[in-house]
Amino acid sequence: MNGKGGYAVFFFPQALEVLGGAIKPYLQDSLTGPHVACDEVDTAGGFVEMTLHGRTPEGRDVKLELMVPSSMVLMIVSTQQDGSFGFRPHQPEVPATPALPAAPAEPAAPAAPAAPAEPGEPGAGGAPP
Repeated sequence: MNGKGGYAVFFFPQALEVLGGAIKPYLQDSLTGPHVACDEVDTAGGFVEMTLHGRTPEGRDVKLELMVPSSMVLMIVSTQQDGSFGFRPHQPEVPATPALPAAPAEPAAPAAPAAPAEPGEPGAGGAPP
């Protein structure tokens, strides 16, 4: 895993006790608890490898790789600022309304009742002449 913003690696409280003073120079404290801020994390294998970039008091750039047993890591949080990563607020989708059939321009005039047939015409109900 690697990205622009980096990662915050949080440890179990027992792991911080066991690591003691060895981990203290790399820990940052925040409202969410102590964590290691790093640029890259490799979780393959039995160890979690964290890559940190820094600067010595003399001004030289250094790259530090810190490895701890993976069982000591509580969670890893991505701190990337890229808009294409992470979650966004869910906006409910408005269901599409089905298209209604086009209504006729004018209502159809009611059909006039058929005029009664003349006697002697077929369908008049009488006998043929």
